[in-house]
Amino acid sequence: MCAAAVWLLAANVCGFILMGVDKSRAKRDAWRIPEKNFFLTALLGGSVGTIMGMFFFHHKTKHWYFRLGLPAIFLVQLAAALWLLNR
Repeated sequence: MCAAAVWLLAANVCGFILMGVDKSRAKRDAWRIPEKNFFLTALLGGSVGTIMGMFFFHHKTKHWYFRLGLPAIFLVQLAAALWLLNR
């Protein structure tokens, strides 16, 4: 497995887990993960995992900037990947 695939897998698993952990903390009224961390994880390649976690855990789905921002990050990453592959 190439290094890029390992990176993407790790980033997506991390994004998914972050959503679950933050949802659990929200239910317990505990210290929360800052929202910028979700977007940073998505920007670093974990956009799919973060989106999947958002809907799986029903977390952050009422915030427009998550519902629109995370898919927008994914689309930009997909366009960049397609452009790089077709160069």
